[in-house]
Amino acid sequence: MAIDWQPSASFETLRERAQLMAKVRAFFAQRDVLEVETPVLGQGGSTDVHLVSLHTLARTDKGQRRLWLQTSPEFHMKRLLAAGSGPIFQLARSFRDGEIGGRHNIEFTMLEWYRPQFTLDQLIDETATLIMSLLPSFPGPLVHYRYRELFHTYLEVDPFTTPLEKLRSLAAKRAQMSAQSLAAEGRDTCLDLLMSVVIEPQLGQRELSVVVDYPASQAALARRHQDADGEWVASRFEVYLNGIELANGYDELIDAAEQRTRFADDNAERRRLGLPEVDVDERLLAALEYGMPEGAGVALGIDRLIQLALGKARLEDVLTFSTPNC
Repeated sequence: MAIDWQPSASFETLRERAQLMAKVRAFFAQRDVLEVETPVLGQGGSTDVHLVSLHTLARTDKGQRRLWLQTSPEFHMKRLLAAGSGPIFQLARSFRDGEIGGRHNIEFTMLEWYRPQFTLDQLIDETATLIMSLLPSFPGPLVHYRYRELFHTYLEVDPFTTPLEKLRSLAAKRAQMSAQSLAAEGRDTCLDLLMSVVIEPQLGQRELSVVVDYPASQAALARRHQDADGEWVASRFEVYLNGIELANGYDELIDAAEQRTRFADDNAERRRLGLPEVDVDERLLAALEYGMPEGAGVALGIDRLIQLALGKARLEDVLTFSTPNC
């Protein structure tokens, strides 16, 4: 059987990719945002129950240790912010196990940047400006949606108040799954499934869609606030184009005690679901305790944006070597 050793992308595509990467660097250079490079290995991984972190055993001066391939450069970059770096960006190699398909690859490039003293609205505007600067044609207006509004419009349910059993039944039906397969799943898993199957394909059609006011339980490393209805929601946003999620931004949580509690809650949920626990990044928590400046940050899937900019059918078409033939 012949071994496929050829690159996934053509050399023409790789040249176009390099040109787009250069535009990204020029975008931030014009704004005096420092480019940084941080390790792909960390003392802790992502505790998020929806992500699967990869780890390895490494020999160190303190003996054999479990080190985690980073799902994004977030933890290391926040340590830089706490140390006084000012605004920073990075084009980082990131890893998420099991993510293979037309829009996913286990190893991928994440564009991530942080803006001390920026509001979430300022970062949304900057994110949209960057995205539009890399696309060959203007995608249309920037349109904001509230998470709750989208569920009312496309599913006629309230994501905050609809009983969990009804959400499980609806998610199973719309995703064409058995009800039993979701019997142990929590509220956020059902909402994520409905979002991805029903709502996301509708977003970013002849526009750049921004979704805000996610449930507070989906805040991850973002702050929380009360929305216009008095509901506690996550201070974060996501950007969509052509039904594809491109960016995920936070008004960053800087409270170390609250972040430690969230990590513990994540691992408790992992235990409940029979998933392996993930080591908590104590260095990140120490940096937050020292003091990270207020501000906003965003992670953007640059491979996906390049895929859209070049009109390619699959993510692997813009990667030098995709995971199947790496």
